Amino acid sequence: MSHGIATLTVAEMLILVGDNPTRIRSEAAFAKLCGVCPIPASSGRTHRFRLNRGGNRQANAALYRVAIVRMRSHEPTLAYVKKRTQDGKSKSEIIRCLKRYIVREIYSQLCLPKTAINAT
Repeated sequence: MSHGIATLTVAEMLILVGDNPTRIRSEAAFAKLCGVCPIPASSGRTHRFRLNRGGNRQANAALYRVAIVRMRSHEPTLAYVKKRTQDGKSKSEIIRCLKRYIVREIYSQLCLPKTAINAT
């Protein structure tokens, strides 16, 4: 897997996916299942998204732990956090974006057929 993703995180994701990973049809569906899909919270001219409180809470907590570990010691993530902080994003917004990115990585490893991975 990737930086910060430990055995317990993989176990939690395997429990979430279950024995039929093809039932999760898209990366967005997997994100919603994990509770990391963005929910619009715009008002007037302010366009922003908030954290989703739904989905599997244990999977969401596992993704949070991975995001925090990456924010501490992963150089590309530290650069991303620095850039987003300069853009005016809050820490919770940055963590939400990081969790969505982590879900993309996990989905490509667990749910996509191996032929689709080899073709790209």
